[in-house]
Amino acid sequence: MRMNHFNPVFSDRPQSIFPTMSALARKHDAINLGQGFPDEDGPQEVLDIAAQAISAGPNQYAPVEGIAELREAIAVDNKRFYDLDIDPDRETLVTSGATEALAAAFFGFLQPGDEAVLLAPFYECYAPQIEATGATIRFVNLAPPSWRVDAAALEAAITDRTKLIVINTPHNPLGKVMTNDELEIVADAARRHDLIVVCDEVYEHLIFDGRNHVPLMTLPDMFERSIRIGSAGKTFSVTGFRIGYVTGPAHLITAVMKAHQYLAYTSPAPLQKAVAAGLALGDSYYSKFVADMQAKRDQLSAGLSAAGFDVLPCDGTYFITVDIRSVEREDDAAFCREITEKAKVAAVPLSAFYHPSIKDAPRNYARFCFCKRSEVLSEAVSRLNSYFN
Repeated sequence: MRMNHFNPVFSDRPQSIFPTMSALARKHDAINLGQGFPDEDGPQEVLDIAAQAISAGPNQYAPVEGIAELREAIAVDNKRFYDLDIDPDRETLVTSGATEALAAAFFGFLQPGDEAVLLAPFYECYAPQIEATGATIRFVNLAPPSWRVDAAALEAAITDRTKLIVINTPHNPLGKVMTNDELEIVADAARRHDLIVVCDEVYEHLIFDGRNHVPLMTLPDMFERSIRIGSAGKTFSVTGFRIGYVTGPAHLITAVMKAHQYLAYTSPAPLQKAVAAGLALGDSYYSKFVADMQAKRDQLSAGLSAAGFDVLPCDGTYFITVDIRSVEREDDAAFCREITEKAKVAAVPLSAFYHPSIKDAPRNYARFCFCKRSEVLSEAVSRLNSYFN
C-alpha cells in the first residue's frame, strides 16, 4: 500500500513521546516519571458511585451534551470557585477527556485558511489537531527560564487570518502558572483582534504555595470569546475515566458540540455520574489534594537538586523541569534515553513539546512527573543520585 494513502498530519509524525518513553521504561524496568498519571486512584466515593452506576444501569448512550446531573455540577463548580454564572443547559459540554475537547474545539472553530497561535512549548496534541483542520499555526516561543508571555512577540504572530489563541495554565510541561499581567496580555490581543481563546485549564486545582487559579474568561469582556477546558482525570486522579468538560458562551459551546458529536458522540453515563459527585466534594478534599501534591513536588525537587540538577520553579501541575546542563548533558532526548536505560528512571525531553519546524527549540531541559507515591519518588531519586554521583 502506498504511504500517500495516509494523512501526513499524523502518519509523518513519530509516535507520541508518552507511549514511547513508557514502553522504554517497561523494557528496562525503570521507574516511569515520564508519563503524567498518578499511581493511586482518586477518592473512593467517586469510584464507588461509578461502580454502583454501572451495576444499576442503564449503560446506554448518554445525551450528546452530557447528562444533566454533571452539567449542573459543572455550573455549580464554576460559581463555587470562580464566581462565574453558567447556564448548565447552554454553556457546558461533557467530552471524552480533555484531549477530545481540544479536538472538538479546533474542528469546531477552524477551517483551511485560518491561523491559530500557539505558545511554545505546548502540549503535544495541539499542533496535529490544528493542522488536521487545514489551519496554519503561528508560534510564539516562550523564553526560558521564566517562560513569560511577551506582548510584542504575541502581537507579531497575529495576522488578519488569525482566528484563535491557545493558552495552557497551569502549564504542561513547564509547571508554570500565568500571572495576571500575562493573562491580560492575551486578553488584550484577543479583544483588539476579535479572537477566540481556547483555555486548557485541566490542572486548575493543582496550584501551589497558596496561589489561586484565575480563568481567562473572568477578565473583562472575555467570557464571550473564551472556552475553558477541565478534566476529571486530573482533578480526581482518574485519568482512565476520560471525562472532560467545556465551559463557555452558548455560541462557542454549540460549535464545539457539533464537532464533538462526530468525534466521540458521547461519554459513559456511569462515569459522568461519578464525576458529578466528585465536583460536589467539600473543600477539605481539594485542600488535601493540593497539599499532598505540593509535598510530592517538594520531595522530588529536593531530591533532584541533591542529585546535581538545576531545578526550575514549579507553580502548578505535577511536573518539574530540570536543566540537564547541570549534569553535563546537552541533548534532552539522548539524556532521557540514557537515564531510562542506565539509571532506571524515565523522564520526557522538553523538545518533544515543540513543533518540528521550530529549529531553535531548547534541547537542555527534561520533565519529571511527581504524582507518584512517596516511596516511588524516593527510589527514583536514590537511583538518579547513585548514577550521577
